[in-house]
Amino acid sequence: MDQLQNIWMRMFENENKRDAWWHKKCTVYHQRGYEMLRVRGRGELYRILRYAPTAEHEYLMHLSILLKKRDHFYIEELSVPFVFNVERGNVVHHRICGISSADEETSPVLTREISPEAHQRFTYDRQAAVKYAERWWNSYNPAYRRFDVDCTNYVSQCLYAGGAPMHGAPKRDRGWWYQGDNWSYSWSVAHSLRWYLSGATQGLKGSEVSEASELELGDIICYDFQGDGRWDHNTIVVSKDNNGMPLVNAHTDNSRMRYWSYEDSLAWTPDTQYKFFHIG
Repeated sequence: MDQLQNIWMRMFENENKRDAWWHKKCTVYHQRGYEMLRVRGRGELYRILRYAPTAEHEYLMHLSILLKKRDHFYIEELSVPFVFNVERGNVVHHRICGISSADEETSPVLTREISPEAHQRFTYDRQAAVKYAERWWNSYNPAYRRFDVDCTNYVSQCLYAGGAPMHGAPKRDRGWWYQGDNWSYSWSVAHSLRWYLSGATQGLKGSEVSEASELELGDIICYDFQGDGRWDHNTIVVSKDNNGMPLVNAHTDNSRMRYWSYEDSLAWTPDTQYKFFHIG
């Protein structure tokens, strides 16, 4: 893996080859007034596709980025998918893989069905939700199915770890639940969870706030990257920076302590819309 890391670092150090993704990250750091003190990376090769006269290598680069602003330090971590080709012994077309913002399921308009158990008020354990988010940010709990687009499944697991009650099974278009090999749309689909949080009146529910700075640890941010009314992504707040702005964890492109706005993402556009939900 040392050779793989060296290949990536040569691309990183060469400004002419720096891709749009990294340029966006550096721009966001600069705008926020953060200094990048150290970048460490570890490559994990997971697939090689061979076809004459080239071979395509796909790998994850696990990045750890040490940031500083005045006396405040924090480490952002990411697992970023890359691919490069080898032709006649030379590395060519080294690039970040495409980032999908589409859920692998679509759902109808959800109806609300509240079980007797869900009528009971629950106390949201924010520390437990954040602890779970930190434990599984870059791995997958075998108790649940892993999705190719895993962001909402991961956030739902965090909410459940914080004590949010499930209800509605076995009807997939009702409630919020996971049971064996079945689950509600709201458990796994970003668009569905956004509308569920907005409409639920008992059990797991979200109170919408107007500013990201109003969120607490364990709260949820929803993202509509195209601004077209179709919600694409969800994250959970795990910390705040020294300006009181949320830092989030997420799956799909696994991220830890990432700045909430996601302007460094290739999925982000100037039309991006956000919803901020206070849980409880």
